[in-house]
Amino acid sequence: MKNLNTKILKAGSTLLLAFCVFNQVQSQEIQVLSGANSPQDDQNPVWIGDGTLLFTRAFHPGNIGGVTDPGDIWMTKKNEAGDWSEAIHRPDLSTEGYDFPIGLEDLLTLLVYHRDSEKNGIYQYSKFGTDWNFLRRINVDGVDDLSGNVTGRISKGGELIFLSAKREDSRGNEDIYLIKKESVIKWESPVHLGNVINTPGQEISPFFNPKTKLLYFASNMQEGAQGKDIFISKALDETLLNWSQPIKWEQISSPGSESTVTFINDDEVVWSSIQNSDGFSDLLTFKNPEPLVIPDEFEAPKSVAISQAKEEKQVKVQEMTPIFPSSSVGIPEVKIQEKEIAVEEEPLKWLLVDQKNKTRILDYTLFGLSQGNWLEMHSDSILISGLEKNGISEIKFEASSFFPKTITTSQLLSEEPNVVLMAKIEAGSSLTLEKVNFKRGTSEFEGEETLEYLAGIGDFLTKNEGFKIRINGHTDSAGDPGLNKALSLERAGAVRDYLVEKGIEFERLRISGWGGTRPVASNATEVGRARNRRVELTIEN
Repeated sequence: MKNLNTKILKAGSTLLLAFCVFNQVQSQEIQVLSGANSPQDDQNPVWIGDGTLLFTRAFHPGNIGGVTDPGDIWMTKKNEAGDWSEAIHRPDLSTEGYDFPIGLEDLLTLLVYHRDSEKNGIYQYSKFGTDWNFLRRINVDGVDDLSGNVTGRISKGGELIFLSAKREDSRGNEDIYLIKKESVIKWESPVHLGNVINTPGQEISPFFNPKTKLLYFASNMQEGAQGKDIFISKALDETLLNWSQPIKWEQISSPGSESTVTFINDDEVVWSSIQNSDGFSDLLTFKNPEPLVIPDEFEAPKSVAISQAKEEKQVKVQEMTPIFPSSSVGIPEVKIQEKEIAVEEEPLKWLLVDQKNKTRILDYTLFGLSQGNWLEMHSDSILISGLEKNGISEIKFEASSFFPKTITTSQLLSEEPNVVLMAKIEAGSSLTLEKVNFKRGTSEFEGEETLEYLAGIGDFLTKNEGFKIRINGHTDSAGDPGLNKALSLERAGAVRDYLVEKGIEFERLRISGWGGTRPVASNATEVGRARNRRVELTIEN
């Protein structure tokens, strides 16, 4: 765990990867897109013509939200010699949240997906010179219900959007959905593509070519998948809801994980691939344009229905097998047989960040809470299923000179790095006591979890001496301001009294009550008011 810095170094721009193609195709050289890659996560490539490739770069210090930003849009250009320029950030297309380019709706209109506190959904941007100007949010019923690793593309012609996401009707993790255009700013609700495309595993990053009616997507559970590989399926009719049995695209599949494909032209392709265990992607292409070996024969799907019941990453599969009668007369019966298929689970990934200066923390220790005891965890390959199996409900990160940070296992992300913000122990640094709760309108603690959490804070202060703490109480803005200020002071005092009982010197602890004068969120919603009702610790000299 402490050697995490050795794991995030990705392939340099000059590295050529030897690649084996299985369909009797000679070994082909694959290269990283020179200036288009970084040590961070580079994915979701979208070719928009004029030599321009847009893509999403996550956890980069140049992003609007810094190294905690889950994805901004960046751009690289290909010159006539085939070289890719150094990628540049596109703040005109990005937010502090997660952003990815969906593609061109028409020559002058770009669709972008945003998931941010202010923007959530699909938005139109209009081209003006070299800039993109915000136009409007398009209406897609149900887009707010999508979660997880949302990726996808608009098809050429601007009439169809294929997205991968989680929804209530998803069979496993992310599934693929189709959105059809109704008018300039109105699109139909996302429609599930069905069980031939979607498995109880993960299907992401769809790309549809309306000319060939081929759908390219990544899956970790289609037959033959190793990690995540690219699969191809053909639409069997105009509804785009009936698909052939997916075929693995051997030419660009590797023992690593591939996730997104974009075509520059009929003979040239760019895709993303994971080359290390931390899940960070590079953008790849063939060193020299190679003939693309795309399957041209597709079969109707097998008659298979898969239940969503899971048991320790084992998925029960029901196969319908015809039983023919002994004579030549009669209709074959169908026998349903069950078998289990293992769903590959990827290890959890961590990205610890100093919340003040946005730099990475590489040296830390990880603990798991099991039956009331914190146990140190040494494994670099921690699985969510392993945490659940061992009864670990929370994990805690400890790093020298930082406040400890705890996360419940239900908050963990398995498909992307978990960003953990750490507060440094220095003058002015603050820590919100997230698990300290009070009975409504009083300064009386509520719940055993509150006392356990405060006991941990007491242990931390005992081990880390030499500084004083200001305990700040806050409320929302509802009610009488004078009463709110008094209540916030009483709550700060209750925390101080508890820590003193645990052996912390009274002289190290000071209290303040601010009422509702220092909100951290809007008081217009209950969620915002709940965030404003808090107690914070601030380091003082």
